[in-house]
This record gives sequence, structure tokens and C-alpha cells, in this order.
Amino acid sequence: MTNTDNRIKRVVVIGGGSSGWMAAATLATFIGKGADVRLIESEEIGIIGVGEASVPHMRLFNAHVLGIQEADFVTQTRGTFKLGIQFNDWARIGDSYIHGFGTIGRSLGPLPFHQFWLKRFLGGGAPDIGAYSLPTVAAPQCRFTTSPDGAPAGSPLADIAYGYHFDAGLYARYLRNLSERRGVTRVEGKVVDAVLRGEDGFIEAVVMESGERIEGDLFIDCSGFRGLLIEQVLKTGYEDWSEWLPCDRAMAVASESTAPLTPYTRSTARAAGWQWRIPLQHRVGNGYVYSSRYLSDDEAAATLLANLDGRPLIEPRPLRFTAGRRRRFWNRNVVALGLAGGFMEPLESTSIHLVQSGLQRLLGLFPDRDFDPLLIERFNRDSIFEYERIRDFLVLHYNATERDDTPFWNHCRTMAVPDTLRETVDLFRLDGRYFRNGEDFFALPSWVQVMLGQRIVPRGYHPIVDEMPEGDLIRFVDGVRQGLARCVETMPLHQDFIERYCKSVP
Repeated sequence: MTNTDNRIKRVVVIGGGSSGWMAAATLATFIGKGADVRLIESEEIGIIGVGEASVPHMRLFNAHVLGIQEADFVTQTRGTFKLGIQFNDWARIGDSYIHGFGTIGRSLGPLPFHQFWLKRFLGGGAPDIGAYSLPTVAAPQCRFTTSPDGAPAGSPLADIAYGYHFDAGLYARYLRNLSERRGVTRVEGKVVDAVLRGEDGFIEAVVMESGERIEGDLFIDCSGFRGLLIEQVLKTGYEDWSEWLPCDRAMAVASESTAPLTPYTRSTARAAGWQWRIPLQHRVGNGYVYSSRYLSDDEAAATLLANLDGRPLIEPRPLRFTAGRRRRFWNRNVVALGLAGGFMEPLESTSIHLVQSGLQRLLGLFPDRDFDPLLIERFNRDSIFEYERIRDFLVLHYNATERDDTPFWNHCRTMAVPDTLRETVDLFRLDGRYFRNGEDFFALPSWVQVMLGQRIVPRGYHPIVDEMPEGDLIRFVDGVRQGLARCVETMPLHQDFIERYCKSVP
């Protein structure tokens, strides 16, 4: 029988922004009846909004964890929809491909679709893999819809995968309102000190600049890069991944909206990094992620401003970071989320997801006041696995290139990569095989699209494919492409869908 007297009664979230208010909203929803949830933030401390794009998991988190209505969320955050990411100039200048969400074609027997496509492609009988996935066909045509009611099972329209582009500041405000309605108490001010328990070094309370002391059983550190509790107080340590992810700076700026309203994020490789473009209803978010070893801040700002689609609305804002993670995400009675736990650049829009998955992992392993080490160990092990596999996927984009036009790309092309990534690439290069590693966040369609998009072309295909008669193979592969094209023709334009479904009021 559970000892109710030993339950967590006081949770303190340090820091606001998207990660802090996501944590507060989630905890208030699931433990708020038996615990007091407080969030401490200061209006004087700026919020870092590096990414305003998500992966499809955000849709499930909003709906099933927080009970948020999609149309309301998109309207209030002035959001748009995202079918994937367009990568320009990555393997070679002039190249372009889309990493689309969802599936590629349809599996047949034990084999994924791309194996059948490979035989046709290597024989010169099929276009690029992008013609066989609904998001990658619809995105460049600026078409979007959610799955319509009554779509027949098996239809590409029956389960359309998509994420969002949204204003991170408005999302934080939206979650704050939701959190406060569910009982969260917001405390304005800065934390300047922490009081540790003598017997075990757990944090007993944080001390505010005003002198107020706020006690807690569990502390959630969402204080950003500073890692106010996880690092400055508990000295947890940080694992630096800059040998594989050399970018350590970003220059961000908002610009005026331009037509058409694209249902995808755009990532364009530049001389010393890459530039993002994220379309919202009221503006476009832009940024240049780069390596300070190869480019100055002034050069980065000039390049960014010279490559905007619309007029800049503010001056470029610089950000500094070191790619990597805390050695432990959960240390004593502190759990670090968001930038306090680690940073991987927004190349594949994983920042928001890592907060969500951290929260869901915490709920599954939620402790009592004894903080059993088994729970903490499992949380850390699973978190490290997730971060390292996402790291490998990001490194793939940089290393799988033929570019030698700048010192930055020469470095990326020739650098040593983690063994786990090398094994994945070598296996795919052999004959297109990919095996998901445990609960690796990015599944087969993502790895296949990016490896092919970055010119990693397998030398062959799975031998079972040859069991299919040639005529059946042609009809199967071509039928998938033709069926997708017909489905996309029925989809409305992204702009028209937003006008009808979730138009924001300025």
C-alpha cells in the first residue's frame, strides 16, 4: 500500500518559457490534486526562442496529455502547419530534398516500401523517393489538410502526419493561462540561492532576491542554458558534443510574412552552418546557426539579413550555446528539462519534443519523497539514449556531404563520427537496410529520406525484392506514386485551410 504521507507534496518549477510552462501544465494536470505546483520566473530574464517548429509528437502531447484543442492552439499561437523540412544545398549546392513526416509508400510483407523502390530507382525506372510520401508531395505545392472524417483505411489521407510552426512566446502565455486555471501558482522574481539538506545534499528550498524562501520536495529546472539548479548548485557536469556538432552560435531575426504560406520549415546550408525559415501567420522566423570558428557574428548577421524573403522586423539577436547534454538529467531531487538539460540545435525541431518526452518519462517514473535511485537511474539512462540517437541523426546531416567549398564543410565532411552513426550509414549504403535502435526517436522514414537526400545511395537492395515479378513490381511502385498524386490534388492550399480552420485575429 502506498504511503500517502510520503508523496511529493510540493513541486517547484524554476523558469518559465515554453519548457517551464509545459512542465507546470503537465504536473498540474496529473498530480495537481495532491501536490502544490509553483513556477518561479522573472520578467527581467529573457526567454530564448530558438525554435518555433515542432515534430508531430506535439500534436499528441497537446491533445492527449494537456487536453488542448488544436484549432484553439494554432489560433492563439498564430501558428501554421508543418509537413516536414526542406533541406537546400546540404550535400551539394543546388540540391534540395524534403524530410517529410509520416510513412513512405506502404510496406509489403517483411519489407519496407523503399526496398521495392530501390530496385526501380537503381534501374532508372523511378523518380526520387520524395514522390512516394504524401507530405513530400504536398509540401512544395503548398497544400495541407488534416485527415478528413471518413477517409478509408489505408488511404494516404487517413493518417496525415504533421507538426506545427508557432510563436513560442505565445505558446508559453497560452500554457501559463491553462496552468493557472489548473491551480499552478506563479511567483515573480529571481532565484539567487539554494538551501541544501545536510544529510544528502538534496535541495530543501530556493531563496529569492527578495529574501523569500520557497521550499519544495521536487524541483524542475527549466532555467535555460544557465542550469541554475542542475549545474550552478549541484555541479552535475556537461558532456560537450561540439566535436560532432561544431555550430556554437545563432543569429535570429523576425521578418515580414511573404506568400505563399509554406507548410514546411526551410533549412538552407550556408558557408559556415545553415539558415532556418519558419512561417507563422503574422511573421516569419529566421536564423543562421553557425560556427564561430569559421564565421564572425557580423558576417553571420549580414548573411542572414541578405537572405530574408521579407523586410526584417527587428535587429538580429545573437545566441551562444554548446551542443551537448548534462551528465545526468535527474540529480538528487532536481530534474532538468529544456535547455537546462542539454542543447541540440533546431535542425530537426527536436527541442520541444525533448521537453515533452522528459515530462512523460518523469510521470512514468514519478517518485515519492524517498527518491528511489532505481527511478533516477532509469530516467537518466533513457534520457541519455534519446539524446544520443537524436545527436547521431543531426550529425548525419553535416557529415553526409560532398561539399568542399568552405573550411566548415571540409571539416564536417572529414570529421570522425560516433560509431553508432557509422554503423547505421554503412548498413544502409550496402543495400538500403535500416534497423531501429530500441526506442530511437527518428524511425525508418526519417533516416531513409535524409540519407538518400544527402546522396547516400545504396549499392543494392534486399534480395527478397527479386521474388516479385518485374511487372508486379512496376505496378506496385508506380501505383503508390500515382495514388499519392491524386490524393494531393484533392487537398486545399495551406493558406486556405488556415483561413477556414484557425485564422488568428491580429
